[in-house]
Amino acid sequence: MTGSDGRPVWTATVLTLFPEMFPGPLGHSLAGRALEEGVWAVEPVDIRGFARDKHRSVDDSPFGGGAGMVMRPDVVDAAIRASHHGGPLIYLTPRGRLLDQERVRALAAEQRVTILCGRFEGVDQRVLDAHGAEEISLGDFVLSGGEPAALMMMDAVVRLLPGVTGNQESLAEESFEWGLLEYPHYTRPQLWDDRAVPDVLLSGHHEKINAWRKRQAEDVTRQRRPDLWSRYVASVKAREKG
Repeated sequence: MTGSDGRPVWTATVLTLFPEMFPGPLGHSLAGRALEEGVWAVEPVDIRGFARDKHRSVDDSPFGGGAGMVMRPDVVDAAIRASHHGGPLIYLTPRGRLLDQERVRALAAEQRVTILCGRFEGVDQRVLDAHGAEEISLGDFVLSGGEPAALMMMDAVVRLLPGVTGNQESLAEESFEWGLLEYPHYTRPQLWDDRAVPDVLLSGHHEKINAWRKRQAEDVTRQRRPDLWSRYVASVKAREKG
């Protein structure tokens, strides 16, 4: 798909039981404006439209027993075959690989992404294996379905697309872009609630400001995300050796 200016339109096809949830919050602010301008597109697909019985059943009891229901492989397969037209097929699940900024950048470089939103206890594993679905998690928590996770992932991708966020320098300085959490920010008033802005930020000395921000980013990463800190230290050592 291309826009009116001839540029490719980043398109997310979302397989869901609740197509009315899209674009949801992504229809507002910068993402919403970019959607209206044709920078990106979302194509919700109702999985129930591929059910084969009069009740439009999409789920059944799990083999082996247990609580809840599982989405049927035949119904999900039909939805995927009708809607997946290239690009990654992503299934959002807590058991998947943790989504990170590196993967987000790679998804932004794709032209199309197909996202499968599970419900109930999840999707029959056979259909995921048959289509080589990439399983992605947004964290160690459980949602009522894949739709909120899909919106979060799409938001992370859309804001990286050319023409969506005006200040590209701001994107380059965000959390995770350099393997660290972001440094703290301050604005006017200079003194608020007896709390002052750090003097270095008022100095006009850009080298000192950059050094302070880096130290702050390193400190907060070391304290709050030791996993990120370990990877950052390893990457710094590798660059020094190289």
